[in-house]
Amino acid sequence: MQLGRVGLWTFQLDLQPASAAREAATELDELGYSTLWLPEAVGREPFVNSALVLSSTERMVVATGIASVWARDAMTMAAGHLTLSEAFPGRFLLGVGVSHQPMVDHVRGHHYEKPLGKMRSYLDEMDRAIYVAPRPPDEPRRVLAALGPKMLQLAAERALGAHPYFVPVEHTAVAREVLGDGPMLCPEQAVVLSTDPDEARAAARQHMGTYLTLPNYTNNLRRLGWTDDDLGDGGSDRLVDAIVAWGDEAAIVERIQAHLAAGADHVCLQVLSSDATVLPMAEWRTLAPAVLSL
Repeated sequence: MQLGRVGLWTFQLDLQPASAAREAATELDELGYSTLWLPEAVGREPFVNSALVLSSTERMVVATGIASVWARDAMTMAAGHLTLSEAFPGRFLLGVGVSHQPMVDHVRGHHYEKPLGKMRSYLDEMDRAIYVAPRPPDEPRRVLAALGPKMLQLAAERALGAHPYFVPVEHTAVAREVLGDGPMLCPEQAVVLSTDPDEARAAARQHMGTYLTLPNYTNNLRRLGWTDDDLGDGGSDRLVDAIVAWGDEAAIVERIQAHLAAGADHVCLQVLSSDATVLPMAEWRTLAPAVLSL
């Protein structure tokens, strides 16, 4: 499975008609992006969505970032993973995670449990799930959404590696130390292709608002030394600039290189814009020559 050093992470395809999303994915594949990460929240079902994108592309890997353990039982998750891995050999990567308590309790109507124990038992159930359809030619690959040291250790033990989300470069260095050599480290990096500080930080704060209300993310930032002063009022400028890279192509490349130097194997770029309902095709096209040569 060839993820490349830089891929794209986007929820914007969920906001488009399926035909437009598939057309965009085809162009991204032709531009040379090797991996496309698709979310699960309140949009499209990620296995169906991945199948739509995989059938519209020829080379790129499609990854879920992430499929929630609360959205389906472990047997169903394993079946979806095996189905797509067999249908598109070497081109589907399952990113799986425990989501967040507000989403689990209030949106899905489940009861959030201790994340580490839930994930460990869920992986056990996936690994022993009955599946009688044709199996993929190679072992299907998965990564875990992981922030804290215990979940990162589990990712090293039970998966290809980890997919941290909403993290600064300093987390990448910490995650690599915990993972050790070998496991893949694929952090998400939000970016704004603008050299105007006010415009860029406004787009960044719009993106960050919800995440700064979720304890999994704020606790992770506090472990890294960020304070309540940084986390309040939409985030301090220093935190905004650490979470969201902004500037021209060179500035975006510099942030990617910082992650790679800190131990990342693959960086998932999430391109932000002032209107999330509009696909950032122009930005994806502009960034391609700069980031895909890394």
